Amino acid sequence: MNNNMNKTFGKGVLMTACAYFLWGILPLYWKMLAAINALHILAFRILFSLVLVSIILFARKNFSWILFFKNKKEGFLYIAASIAISFNWGFYIWAINSGHTIEASLGYYINPLIVIVLGMCVFKERLTPLQLLAFALAMTGVAIQTIFSGSLPWISLLLAGSFAIYALCKKTIKRPALETLGVETLIASPLGLFLLFAPGISKNLQGGHGISYLAGLPASTWFLLLLCGAITTLPLYLFAKGAKILPFSTVGFIQFISPTLNFLEGYFIFNESFPRYNFIVFGFIWTAALIYIVSLYITPGKKAPGV
Repeated sequence: MNNNMNKTFGKGVLMTACAYFLWGILPLYWKMLAAINALHILAFRILFSLVLVSIILFARKNFSWILFFKNKKEGFLYIAASIAISFNWGFYIWAINSGHTIEASLGYYINPLIVIVLGMCVFKERLTPLQLLAFALAMTGVAIQTIFSGSLPWISLLLAGSFAIYALCKKTIKRPALETLGVETLIASPLGLFLLFAPGISKNLQGGHGISYLAGLPASTWFLLLLCGAITTLPLYLFAKGAKILPFSTVGFIQFISPTLNFLEGYFIFNESFPRYNFIVFGFIWTAALIYIVSLYITPGKKAPGV
């Protein structure tokens, strides 16, 4: 019995770690699409994800997700989740391809702590002393960043905030991960089509040439672009499977694989600027993340935020 439990736990760890590893190396993928405008990449990501997820769900004879609007409360949550994740996807792609990978990683270190605070505000959850300390340390890091740089780390905060809102919506929705992704991309599909084909938008994005520049892209770039759906769906599927097996404390520890890889890529591969004061900033953030992990082990029974 124990051997079977160990195998199941190991399978959960492997699946969840693979999910966060794939999310962690996404900047390398987005960089290969740097020739394409970030909003056009977002459009393809939404539309190709919808196509792929629809094929999978229809093959399983699952059609119930299309009727999400029958439940008004759930429909509102889906719309809010779709807006939040669409913004998060697009802004993250822009951040990576504009040389802000390290700032993006900072956002995803902060994100779990913002989720905890939102849970306190919306669901009246109580923060433990360790979680309060972790949040205070993270905010101290943000304050130091603001003082030394002269402005708020708005890229980090917008990424963390949008994903936290998404997680908040997902906590209330009780459908499987693929169904929710299908609904979210279905709701966002008009936005994807608008970003691709609205004359004013496309021309302004590409200096008056609309989307005609896409026709001149090499076959290798188109191949990478066609992978947008799989790149989005596969890690989500792995996470959904792994997170069902593992306790929240284990998922809480594994989730920091992603921003750590983002940070290493930004620093060592993309050679992004990293002022000395950032070592102090990240020192506070990393300490806050460590305390957050410890708090999960001491406070069992919580659910992992949606992804």
